[in-house]
Amino acid sequence: MRKVLLLSCYLMVSAVSFGQAVADFENLNLPPDSFWNGSAEPLGTQFTSGAALFPNYYDTSFGGFWSQGWAYSTMRDTMTGDFTNLYSAITYDGFDQSATYAVGQNNSIVNLDPFSIGKIVAGFYVTNSTYAYKSMKNGDAFAKQFGGPTGDDPDFFLLTIKGWFQGVPIADSVDFYLADYRFADNNLDYIVDSWEWVDLSGLGNVDSLSFTLTSSDVGSDGMNTPGFFCIDNFTTENSGVHVAEFNAVTLKLYPNPTTDYVWVEGITQKAAYSIINQAGQVLQSAELVPGSPIDITSLTSGQYFMVIQNGIERQVKKIIRL
Repeated sequence: MRKVLLLSCYLMVSAVSFGQAVADFENLNLPPDSFWNGSAEPLGTQFTSGAALFPNYYDTSFGGFWSQGWAYSTMRDTMTGDFTNLYSAITYDGFDQSATYAVGQNNSIVNLDPFSIGKIVAGFYVTNSTYAYKSMKNGDAFAKQFGGPTGDDPDFFLLTIKGWFQGVPIADSVDFYLADYRFADNNLDYIVDSWEWVDLSGLGNVDSLSFTLTSSDVGSDGMNTPGFFCIDNFTTENSGVHVAEFNAVTLKLYPNPTTDYVWVEGITQKAAYSIINQAGQVLQSAELVPGSPIDITSLTSGQYFMVIQNGIERQVKKIIRL
């Protein structure tokens, strides 16, 4: 079944409001009718909006191409339905007629920034790219027309969002059908052509999300439907599910800065820790035993974040490796 929650436009229009951090991509200051695909920073980079980090990989082989992750765009081409138009949304513009939105590929990942790890992602708005929409609507040289000649083929294009925390997948996931032709009544068949809200709050506390596309139209090389979709207003709550900061005691790291080992002062029972770089990547995680040092000699010199989790409570501390 199609599960869509439409919210009033006033709810999420700014980058940070009403206890939420919203990745609306307007902070990226992209000129009209243009896109960013990582070509200026090839072989792995990311961009940031709201409380989220969006990885990107631009491959330099074969003259260069966007091969993984996310791009962002202000393109408004709703007519060109082929691979020359990878960066346009079928809606013409972003959510609520905003200028900028993000474009994702199959198997993209979003990481929360270090200060938002363990919080709730409320959700995001999603729509089809022009390329995927036109391909499903009309068919092309690589993919079939959804529904087939009679409209009776039970085709679908499904986006599945899964939450992760400390490298472990959360049991639940959220499905959203970008197109669904499985209804007995063909009048109910649809391909999404508007911005629709996807509620992720039920996933609970996360530090990252994965986005996977599946289609009924597959061939020997995998999915034939173009594996692209567009998102806007990716919204992170400023609290987690039953997450309380350590109010009773302020934890301290010492020595800090340090060259090899660090101790956590204020821990009286076993806890867990993760060390995260400024790109949001978890570099080290283990059990934290009171009175025992943490070896950070594997880290290069620089600034990191240590997330200390004690049951449902957590703190985030900065640490400097000399």
